[in-house]
Amino acid sequence: MTLSALVASTTAFAQSGGDKGYEFLNITTSSKVYAMGGQNITLIDDDINMINQNPALLGKEMHLQLGLNYMHYIGGSNFMGATFGLKAHERGALALGLQYFGYGEMKSAEADGTITGTFSPRDLSINLVYSHDITDRIRGGIAVKMISSSYEQYSAMALATDLGVNYFNPETDMSLSLVIKNLGGQVKKFNEETVDLPWDIQLGWSQFLRNSPFRLSVTATNLNKWKMPYYAIDDKAETGEDIVEKDAFMSSLFRHLTFGVEYAPSSKFYIGLGYSYKTRTDMTTYSRNFLSGFSLGAGFNTNALGFGVALAQPHVGGTTFMFNLRCNIAQFLNR
Repeated sequence: MTLSALVASTTAFAQSGGDKGYEFLNITTSSKVYAMGGQNITLIDDDINMINQNPALLGKEMHLQLGLNYMHYIGGSNFMGATFGLKAHERGALALGLQYFGYGEMKSAEADGTITGTFSPRDLSINLVYSHDITDRIRGGIAVKMISSSYEQYSAMALATDLGVNYFNPETDMSLSLVIKNLGGQVKKFNEETVDLPWDIQLGWSQFLRNSPFRLSVTATNLNKWKMPYYAIDDKAETGEDIVEKDAFMSSLFRHLTFGVEYAPSSKFYIGLGYSYKTRTDMTTYSRNFLSGFSLGAGFNTNALGFGVALAQPHVGGTTFMFNLRCNIAQFLNR
């Protein structure tokens, strides 16, 4: 199996539609974020599973909090990880996380198609996060990610950095964020082949509607590039199978945006619904259905424990499931 084919087969799980590798870095570890479209950098909640979206969402209120995440993704992919937070000082916090991305068993083959065996590709990311309260309403954060990849006999290592800032107004329940993700590069290449990190600039807004339990979110991603074409079957073609590129202005605009709505009648319960036009259009040439691009989830919380689940079906044969568990160890220690 060639390296380029191997990298393509593993990064395809992320539905990136781009030409970069390490796309697993864009997969959320939060079931609430996954329920609300898979991209969200502005949700202000006491849940450490969210901080991979934006390091500025980490705070001292997550002291001694442990978050566990598991996702059954497309095909035989299974992702899992853990994150632990600590108060660093009066205005800061630290977190350490480990994320494992396994893509199931794959067949290895020679260039002529001869099957030579099987292998299990995987990616591993160790994350160190620090946040600091700049003012009472503005918080900044930085995450450093050490990445190890193993695809058959090929291996690579990379370093990536996320920079984030969040503004939260508790009087109006409005949150605004800016994040620059995945700055960095490879330390060790795949067989001397360079693979770029999927660096990204993101803007986000979340707002509880006045005197209501509904919170709306809009997240803009891939702002470092405007044109985001996708491919679709040309219905006017004689064979009905010709693939054409779609790059209209409005299509590119909405492929940058992820929409989410949350119903949270109390701090102990929520239901989230999301829509990603990019996910839906990425599946245009596959067996997508009405649910493609939509996601749904719910969660329950107490002072000591919380859990959440989320579901999505990018295409007919690709139902995905995500589960989160949050444990506030400080509650058990009476601290």
